[in-house]
Amino acid sequence: MKVEEEIRNLADKYAANLKARVETRVAEMENDDNSHYLIYHVLGVAAEEGRLIDVYQNKGRFLYKYAGSFLEDAAKLCFLQKFPDSGPVKIANTIGQRPKTFEIDCLVAETDAIEIKWRDATTDGDHITKEHTRMQNVKHAGYNPIRVMFYYPNREQAQKIQQTLETLYKGVGGEYHYGDNAWKYIKDYTGVDLLAILHTIAAARSQA
Repeated sequence: MKVEEEIRNLADKYAANLKARVETRVAEMENDDNSHYLIYHVLGVAAEEGRLIDVYQNKGRFLYKYAGSFLEDAAKLCFLQKFPDSGPVKIANTIGQRPKTFEIDCLVAETDAIEIKWRDATTDGDHITKEHTRMQNVKHAGYNPIRVMFYYPNREQAQKIQQTLETLYKGVGGEYHYGDNAWKYIKDYTGVDLLAILHTIAAARSQA
């Protein structure tokens, strides 16, 4: 099976699961206690608008989760197509106590430890410490730490976190690819134009 077909099948699976999960949650919300609407009214938000906000907040939570998981899995398929022996590998945390292990998303040719993120909008300073510890463990395990993130955050504080991580990666001889460079990196490394495939799938969805 060609990787394009695998990614399309993966998209169908995620789309179906997302639809089912959202429909179930919206149905559950019909029986929710809406007494908190009182506070919405106090703040000038009408009941119907408050209901829609609650519904879309839940939809957004599921969409964000499924979108991230799908894109990360699709990227992994690109590496597996080019390097069948690549895949996730767990390494022990030899620097800190928590977590006990870290997972490398794709270990290619026993050298490149690739972490794949669809986006990372965190503003938590502790995130830097955790990612720094992760990266150090990858380096100490004898691998080249590589971070691939497709969508850069919009908020200034989140961007500062990513800039710090980029500096840390480059400081140990690792790599950090984001935005257009992330798509290019996948294409150059695996020979699969993931972005073009996703545009094709999105266009077909729009026509349907």
